[in-house]
Amino acid sequence: MAKAKRRSFTAKYKREIVRKADGCTEPGEIGALLRREGLYSSHLTVWRRELVVGELSALAPKKRGPKGKQLDPQAVELAMVRRQLGVANARAERAELLVDIQKKLSLILGLELPKLDEDR
Repeated sequence: MAKAKRRSFTAKYKREIVRKADGCTEPGEIGALLRREGLYSSHLTVWRRELVVGELSALAPKKRGPKGKQLDPQAVELAMVRRQLGVANARAERAELLVDIQKKLSLILGLELPKLDEDR
């Protein structure tokens, strides 16, 4: 089975249909126009509303699907700084662990570590 394809209409076509519908004076002419063109009355309603609001560019076919995310430069920089902070914290924890291991090893071996000045 062939998959149904969504129809899209050009802005020129939409303007033309709205113009033709506005020119209809007799009862049933608009219905006949819509049947002839294979359109629904909701198409006409939406297109008229867009023209009234002045959104001529809105008559152009719209892209469907999720919109791309707009990345905030500050959020990107904040994420980068947080990542760098996490790396620095991990390195500091490893260094403290190594110092603790050195202290325990020196106690086991009976070696005396040089005293550090606490004033620095």
